[in-house]
Amino acid sequence: MTLDVSLLPQVALLFMLLFARIGTMMMLMPALGEGSISPRVRLALALLLTLVFYPLMAPLYAVDATAPLARVIMLLATEFVIGFFIGLGARLITYTLSIAGMIIASQSGLAFAMATDPTMDGQQGAVIGSFLSLLGITLIFSFDLHFLVIAAMHDSFQLFPPGSGLPVGDLAEMATMLVADIFSIAIRLSAPFIVVGLVFYFGLGLLNKLMPQMQIFFIAMPLNIAIGGVMLFALLVTMMMWYLGHFETALGRFIAG
Repeated sequence: MTLDVSLLPQVALLFMLLFARIGTMMMLMPALGEGSISPRVRLALALLLTLVFYPLMAPLYAVDATAPLARVIMLLATEFVIGFFIGLGARLITYTLSIAGMIIASQSGLAFAMATDPTMDGQQGAVIGSFLSLLGITLIFSFDLHFLVIAAMHDSFQLFPPGSGLPVGDLAEMATMLVADIFSIAIRLSAPFIVVGLVFYFGLGLLNKLMPQMQIFFIAMPLNIAIGGVMLFALLVTMMMWYLGHFETALGRFIAG
């Protein structure tokens, strides 16, 4: 009995192309690709998803092991670019909470209270932003929205078929839309705090004019922090539910159908 290994080069090539796209997305995707998760776990999950997708997606690649090296390299680079774009686009959605938290912290007098943000690879951010980011990741898993991440990986092969080239115009339009939505949603999430902050500081200005001898700073700071904390916990549920709806809608752009 002889073992036929003639198909191994073809299988290895297709698996490598699949892993280039899925692995790149896995390193950047929200929830499953967080920096707080061990790289070994993310790598193992990327390999597992590649193995699961292989029977479905391998026939889409019109290339074999005898193809010219330049074509293989070009196809591999295209897969990396597509995986990077989709992964980064999905990752940008989670930055909404960090930006909103920074605005809320500035309006609440906690802008200098910094903490490690788990969604920004260990970078320092406002403590409220770090709290909202961590809460957002927890809710994504709690509401099973991480399955949308896997669905986006699967449907990326329909949106960007292998070997069809890069739709540069569509990519640029989608990137512009995503970046605009990030700041739009962040401003809307923090809008109550902006309004209350403007009214509060306007009132302090009037009080300072009426009573110049009063130490406004020592009165305003504790009161500002207290008002911000009460508003945050009063609006937290509404904010996070609205964010999850935005997350589902934004990630749905990468899902076919």
